[in-house]
Parts: sequence; structure tokens; C-alpha cells
Amino acid sequence: MDVPRRLDPAVFNLPVGRIRAGYYSDAYFNSTKELLEASGRHPRVLMQVFQKHDSLLGGIDEAIAVLKVGAGHTGPDGIWVAAFEELEVAALYEGDAIAPHETVLTIEGDYAQFAHLETAFLGCMARRSLVMRNVRDVVTAAAGKPILFFPARHDHWLVQTGDGWAAHVAGAIGVSTDAQASWWGGRGIGTVPHALIAAFGGDTVAAAQAFAKLFGRETNVTVLVDFDNDSLRTAVAVADALGDELWGVRLDTSETLADETLADLGENAPTGVSVELASRVRAGLDDAGHEHVRIVASGGFDAGKITRFEAAQAPVDAYGVGSSLLRGQNDFTADVVRVDGKPCAKVGREERPSQRLALVR
Repeated sequence: MDVPRRLDPAVFNLPVGRIRAGYYSDAYFNSTKELLEASGRHPRVLMQVFQKHDSLLGGIDEAIAVLKVGAGHTGPDGIWVAAFEELEVAALYEGDAIAPHETVLTIEGDYAQFAHLETAFLGCMARRSLVMRNVRDVVTAAAGKPILFFPARHDHWLVQTGDGWAAHVAGAIGVSTDAQASWWGGRGIGTVPHALIAAFGGDTVAAAQAFAKLFGRETNVTVLVDFDNDSLRTAVAVADALGDELWGVRLDTSETLADETLADLGENAPTGVSVELASRVRAGLDDAGHEHVRIVASGGFDAGKITRFEAAQAPVDAYGVGSSLLRGQNDFTADVVRVDGKPCAKVGREERPSQRLALVR
């Protein structure tokens, strides 16, 4: 993914005053800073940051922004004295592939100037790298087919901006909210939802026609076709009504239900969105002369399920993936490994220099 080499700190809209005050920091880091300043102790340290997985690095520009706006101290006149320019910071870039225990960020300078920031900058990287790694995994599984990033409803709205950026860097082709697309100037995309269909009395065709009339010129019209749990019939009816205005249909059958399209299979009918369901909808659309209509599959998809669909050559053109992209962990650790020019690290956490790091200007 071609992305700017560093995002401007202004992009993140950071609560500068609270970051400087340690409001988002573990209390022990705040007390460390306070004690160092009170005792006049200013050790020059080298801190290194790493994590424990084969992953992609996300959140590094946000972490650097935290350092840029938060490093420093409050002077005797109550005015903040910034200190980032007194630090030497080196880091990898957004989206870089990283190995277990590889150093991804180093900070060298007066520890009293940045001790209070560790919690905040580690959290940026942990969250964004988790999303980025998960999206990379499903993008790889989809083998070039578009991935639509749909987990907004599964987490707090405040995380959308950075999560969307992480998904974009990792290769997702679309996100569902404007907030998720805001850091690269994009827009959220979506389909005709179940709620709109309900608002039209459960008439998927009527809802799709109204949607296409109002929004057809500005977005690809894609329609959920499982409202009546009869996806093939509904998909063909929508395609008949919209013709070339219809970009795609989205299969989203509940994991507890077997679609009526598969009724002839009886108890052997698979539940949820299955390869068999996608195949029958594809065949039905083609038979009705709608070869141009694409199929988007969603509902419980993760890298494993996409891999199974691709291995079975399922006729799916794009995958919508939701909550699985927010699961797991990708935590980062920061260690002081050198103090006043001499090695000084917790046993097992010694300095691991990296030639890949780029100096942050």
C-alpha cells in the first residue's frame, strides 16, 4: 500500500494537554517522571520497543505524534517546555513487516522528559498493529479479491479513525464509515441495509430502487438479499428491477439458518453463508442474464473461512469482514536498555540494535 512516509501529528487530533499531564498514562510512569524531576535526576537513556509476533507495524506515526506533542516538562512559570527536539527518535514505518522481538522504535534522551508517555505510545501501536495484522491475513486469504472493512459496530466509535487507517494500509479496499476513511481523505461505503428494507415494509426491491435513485450516481449499489432468507429469489428480483444500476448483491444469511435456496438439501443444507449458497446464487443470476452482478459475502468471515471459500473456488467477488478483525492481541513492550551510555537493562531484555530504523526528523 502506497502511503505517506509519516502522517502529520495534526491528523490525530490528540488531546495535547491531557497527554502532557499523564492523564492517559499508568500512574507509575507519572510518579517516575515526578520523582526524577523533584530529585534533579536526568538520566540519558536508550529505550527500545518491540512485540512478539510476525506482524505489520501500525500506529507508529501516532506514537511519534504522542512523543512530539508530549515530551517535555512544565517550567517554573507554568508554561510547557517542549523537548522532542532534544530526543533522538528512530522508527520503522507504517505497514512495515516486523518479526518477533524486532526493535521497531528507539528513543534516546533525558528520561524525565518522556517517562510519562510510554502507556500512550505503546497503546497506539498495539491497537493499530492488531487491526493491521488481522486485515493483512484476510487480504492474503482472499488472493486479490476486495476486502470490505466492516467492524465499526463492534467497538467504540472513538477507535474508528485509526482502525480504518490501519485497514487501509494493510490492503482493505473499502471501509464503512467516513471516520475510518478520514486520514486519507476517503469516504465510507455501504450496502442497502436490513433496516432500510424493513422501513419499506420488508420489500427489498422497493428499498433497492429507492436507494439506487438517490445514491446510484455516487456509489456502487449493493443490496443485502437475505431479508426473507431466500437469497437467490431476492437477488434475481433485485437484479431484474435495477438492471445495470445494480453493482452487486450481498449474502449475509444468519449462521443459525439454512437459506431457502438450499431447501432441497433438507437436513444436509449448510447454515449461514456457504459455498453452496454462493454457487446457486451465481448460477441463478447468470441464468437470468445478470452476469455483471457481483456477489459480496459477509457474516462470520475471518481468514480461515475465506481460505476455505477460495480453496473451493466459491464464486464470491468480495468479502465483508467484521468483528474478527478486532480480535486477538499484538502488544508492545518498551524497555530502557542503556543509561548514560552504559548497558542497563532487565535480564533478557538487552539492547537489540536494528539497521532498519529511520531517524525521525
